[in-house]
Amino acid sequence: MKPFLRKSLIALGVFIIVVFAAGAWLAHGNPTDRTIAASTGRDPQLVDPEPEKFPPVGIATPIGWQAGEAPTPAPGLAVARFAEGLDHPRTMLTLPNGDVLVAETNRPPSNGGGVQSMVGRLLFKRAGAGGDSPNRIVLLRDGDGDGTAELRFTLRTESLESPSGMAWAADRLYVANHNAVLAFDYTPGQTELSGAPTKLMDLPPAGNHWMRNLELSPDGKQLYVAVGSASNIGEQGMQVEQGRAAIWEIALATGRSRQYANGLRNPNGMDWNPATGELWTVVNERDLLGGDLVPDYLTNVPIGVQYGWPWVYWKDRIDERVEEPMPQFLTEYVRKPEYALGAHTAALGLRFAAAGNRLGENLRNGAFIARHGSWNRKPAVGYDVVFVAFDANGNPRSMPTPVLTGFLTANGKQTHGRPTWLAFDKGGALLVSDDTAGIIWRVIAPGAAPSPGVKPVVTDRMPPQRELNSAVDASFRSPAADQPKAGKQ
Repeated sequence: MKPFLRKSLIALGVFIIVVFAAGAWLAHGNPTDRTIAASTGRDPQLVDPEPEKFPPVGIATPIGWQAGEAPTPAPGLAVARFAEGLDHPRTMLTLPNGDVLVAETNRPPSNGGGVQSMVGRLLFKRAGAGGDSPNRIVLLRDGDGDGTAELRFTLRTESLESPSGMAWAADRLYVANHNAVLAFDYTPGQTELSGAPTKLMDLPPAGNHWMRNLELSPDGKQLYVAVGSASNIGEQGMQVEQGRAAIWEIALATGRSRQYANGLRNPNGMDWNPATGELWTVVNERDLLGGDLVPDYLTNVPIGVQYGWPWVYWKDRIDERVEEPMPQFLTEYVRKPEYALGAHTAALGLRFAAAGNRLGENLRNGAFIARHGSWNRKPAVGYDVVFVAFDANGNPRSMPTPVLTGFLTANGKQTHGRPTWLAFDKGGALLVSDDTAGIIWRVIAPGAAPSPGVKPVVTDRMPPQRELNSAVDASFRSPAADQPKAGKQ
């Protein structure tokens, strides 16, 4: 046998072995025997990292829902189809007149080359997200109040590019494409969104995390924009991450924008804590450290906060894989997240319980969260809607309570759908978008009275100190300090 042919056969054999080994790893992965509860709650178990070169693929294959099938609601709740036959519905917005806007959307085109991009496209396709983006906002209307949207209108398709976040105030509808925030003139009740939009802000486009979500301040003066990272841990260089892994604030009166918070790998749903008035968000944390790291989380977002990505997670855990130099003194001001939602659960939708909700006595103070479901953990986790109860001071407590389950089949290898976003309808029910199944679910406690809402926390402010020798100052002085000293009479 000629040397060239022998070397070629050897190379081919090595290639086949590598491919087979990689396939075996992806198929078997790195399963964990810990329950998801271990990486959930106020004090999650942060195990030692198990760095992985390849993710253990554990995507549940979407199979949809047959006629008459539905997720399993918690005791005391009932679930029904508010709308179906939608094309990849993800985000929702309920308008003051009760109309519900739904963004039918998917990731922007991926033009990247190489093995990583190819594998990524295959994984998204397997998860039910491999098609082209519909790039459409539809309006659903339940005109007779029976809990089903009998009317549907295409509100807008033009100028939409993988739209996700939506917000409305003062006859202006704000929409976040993957690459820009747009504003349209719009009065609730209209069934078409015509006219050219105004661009409020360019956004870093696409990336691994393409959704760009919006939340208005309670007074309607500021608009907040959540922008996820382009990568897992900045492996493409931090220049690519400029403006990403952050929440931005736009002053609507002037159009000026500023970075409000950063170090959040992939922030998604945002809402205002009704007790404290703070902005809160859910965040998807990093991958390839094993099935039990790092927990996705729910947390408040004070102005200027830094949550550590990509160098640090959970306040003081340094990710040794990151090659980019860490900013000086970063670990001194990184903030610890408030509440863990389980590693790889992929929390997306967030809504705090509010006045008028009809979901029962036990779901009146806290946060509803849609966990889209894992793709790289074995066994699979998430694929549900949970409720995190809060105390009277506006802080999360206890473990999550299931609200809507049954999306995963018993063997965990298939899923009927994937809960994505949350909203409340005009009747006080919780709406849940199921993107791969094309359904909006409606959850309510039959016969429940409307919730009175959460009582805001009001505390006295500390009086300003106007003199150096004030009462506050005196409380920290020793009596001897006020005695006259010898020679100073």
